[in-house]
Amino acid sequence: MAAKAPLDGITVVEFGHSVAAPYAGLVLADLGARVIKVENPSGGDYARSWGPPFWRETSSSFHGLNRGKEGISADFSNASDVDRLRSLIVDEADAVIQNLRPGVLARHGLDADAMIAAKPSLIWCDIGAFGTAGPLAGKPGYDPLVQACTGIMSVTGTGVGDPVRVGVSLVDMGSGMWTVIGLLSRLIARAQTGEGGTVATSLYETGLAWMTVPLAGYAADGVVRRPYGSGTAEIVPYQAFRTADGWTMIAAGNDNLFRRLCGVLDLAELAADPAYATNPVRVRNREVLIPRIADAIATWSSEALAAALDGAGVPNAPLHTVDQVFDHPQTEALGLVQFCEGDTLPLVGTPLTLNGERPRSSRPAPQLGEHDVPVVRKRTAVSG
Repeated sequence: MAAKAPLDGITVVEFGHSVAAPYAGLVLADLGARVIKVENPSGGDYARSWGPPFWRETSSSFHGLNRGKEGISADFSNASDVDRLRSLIVDEADAVIQNLRPGVLARHGLDADAMIAAKPSLIWCDIGAFGTAGPLAGKPGYDPLVQACTGIMSVTGTGVGDPVRVGVSLVDMGSGMWTVIGLLSRLIARAQTGEGGTVATSLYETGLAWMTVPLAGYAADGVVRRPYGSGTAEIVPYQAFRTADGWTMIAAGNDNLFRRLCGVLDLAELAADPAYATNPVRVRNREVLIPRIADAIATWSSEALAAALDGAGVPNAPLHTVDQVFDHPQTEALGLVQFCEGDTLPLVGTPLTLNGERPRSSRPAPQLGEHDVPVVRKRTAVSG
């Protein structure tokens, strides 16, 4: 008999659109929760139209972020729909996660205060844009806006030419992760006290959290560090180098690894030079050091260099494109990319294993309003 998933028996209502709340719901569904996604019947989640590419007339983005869930539709302008949602939360839900515009749910009596008053054991999770206080509290926010204004884009790219955003929605997805962490902590507390409560995070707070190291550096010496492309301000050499036929990322993160790298590249004189003996002096002298390492690496093929670095114990990796990482044997071996039941679109799962098993819901992303009829019943067992 298969072991129960950790969140088996937990029901979560998701008022989510785009990425942040849907990603939180995705993780919770993989952990075994019953996640009921609520969408506007007129078009649904904005992410449904993010394409091409599309899969079965819905964007691949939506499929990737919303598998594992049930889906219902509700029109907030319809009083019976609002009543149905209120009953769903009070009768069925252990938790609610939402990232709608501020005030949308409150206008219909579906805010945290009202719903926790009606059901004290409820855990309510808000994902906002800029937080609940301060001059930007009411400003709408999206991942690239927050990457810009929290400084992430200032430390990304080379500092030459146009600003560069991180190419994935790390602020949105990070906010979803913080929501899951907060929700799990409230579930532990509820098991002891019987009381629910609120969890709140925002894109801005998540962006600041990702900037922990650069902000600590600025606080320490008042210097605004420039971006270093694939590298970092605090460690040298720790960046991508061009080979004769591609690119290789090298992470010589300590003095011993630097000496090993020099041995592979036949640059023993650099390893012996006091100007490069420790990381602090390498950081100060990077403008001279990096070109010398780059010239040596440029004569190697990527494959030969990787083999030599692996043999010397120097951390390295090739720069893969999306198709290369999708088809890589390491990706296949981990089993992270799988099909949903009855579908042939392979989708990435949650990057966890529990007791050696990867938690995964097999349910494909819902069609708009697919579960409108069953959801009005009282709680029933739902397999994931």
